[in-house]
Formats: sequence, C-alpha cells, structure tokens
Amino acid sequence: MNFSAWAQTTASYLLSPNKRPYIQLAKQFEGQSGIEIGGPSALFNLKGAFPVYLYAALVDGVNFSDSTIWEGQISNGDYYYSQNKIGKQFIAEGFDLSFIENKQYDFILSCHSLEHIANPLKALLEWNRVVKMGGRIALVLPDKNFTFDINRPITKFEHLIEDFNNNINEIDNTHFSEILELHDLTRDIIESKEALAKRIEQNEKIRAVHHHVFDFELITKMLSYAGFKIEMQGKYAPFHLITSAIKISDCV
Repeated sequence: MNFSAWAQTTASYLLSPNKRPYIQLAKQFEGQSGIEIGGPSALFNLKGAFPVYLYAALVDGVNFSDSTIWEGQISNGDYYYSQNKIGKQFIAEGFDLSFIENKQYDFILSCHSLEHIANPLKALLEWNRVVKMGGRIALVLPDKNFTFDINRPITKFEHLIEDFNNNINEIDNTHFSEILELHDLTRDIIESKEALAKRIEQNEKIRAVHHHVFDFELITKMLSYAGFKIEMQGKYAPFHLITSAIKISDCV
C-alpha cells in the first residue's frame, strides 16, 4: 500500500470521527477486485469517507457513454481511478454487463448512479450476477432531504417492480412531469424551469434526471429483492445515503 495514500486516509480517520465507520468497512475490501458503475467517485477515494480505492486490489469502471457531464471524454481501456491505480474502463449501460462473466468480481460499487437508471431493479439483478457469492455491494444514493428532490415523494417499491416487469428502458419519461413540478431550483445549478425542461428533454443522451427517490427502507427492499442482505447503513453529509450489503443468493 502506498504510504502517502495510507497517511491521507489515516489523517481522515483521526480528524473526522464521522468517517470512521466507513473507513473501517473499506478495510474489508482489502486485496479484492471489483467494478464501479459510474465514477470514479470522490467518496471512495483516499480522502473520501469510504476509501475503497485505497484497500482494493483493482476497480474496473463502467460508464454509459464516452462523453458524460460528470467524467468528460472517456474511452474503453485502461484508466486511472485513483492516483497510480489502473483499472479497465468499459463504455456500457450499467444495467447490461453482458460482456462480464457470472461471479467475476468480489464487489460492486455505485455512488450516485442508480438514481439515473430508469429500471433500478434490472440493474441490481445484473450487478448480483457479476458479483461472487458473499461479495459486497457498496451503494450510495442521494438523501432527498438535502437535494433538489426534497419535495418529491419516495418512490414506492411496487412501482419499481412494475418498471421491472414492463422492462422499462432509458427513454422512459414517466417521472418528468413530477420533476418539473416539484424540483427545488434553489438547490440546483439550473436557474429556471425552462433550463430544467431542456435538461430533462436531453435525458436519453446526458442521463441527468433522477428517475426515482430513495430512502433506507426502499433501498433495503430493493437489495433484498436482488439477493443482498444489508450489512450497514448510514448517512454522511451533505447528502449521502450509504449502504453496504452482502450477496446471499443468486438471481439468475
């Protein structure tokens, strides 16, 4: 382990007591290989609350396009996800990892990406497929109480089941009217309803929409449905709902 990286994380542990549970959990990823949907993510990096990158042996990555509003221009192949650590970047949809064999990875990471996927149960079931039995998922979703979703209701689990059964895809616009009506512009960089509407119209290309709104109860139901058992849940400022869960059953 790089001494400088270890020192940065140790300093975070000592100076930020609120990070300690997540740093302790990150140590459970030591020497393991995983894949991240979206990212790389600051939360998983050396000074982040949940520094999985420090301990993991390898983290590959998946992004839906070679040009995103978060990562900029990217490409298939080798990429740096943390200082001198190199993984493989795949340009693919997060709900379709068909190029990856069953039970290929020890863990899967997702930080503020599942809310951008129209069919989250489809994605979670696919993530279950590529993770080994007993492997982990580290799932981070936005806490609506501290984001522009504050006025939106928590999505019903039954609605997610319906989306899955109907094989909803990324052209879905079911929640667009709700977003236009309830989006809190004071908590976003978008300054007008007109600009918000334009962003929503471009969603198939840029994927900026939060299709669904989550709390820990809904997250627990989703992960249970997808074959995972909750290991730990906690809130981390400013707006992170952090869940770690263990794969206990195959769903294929």
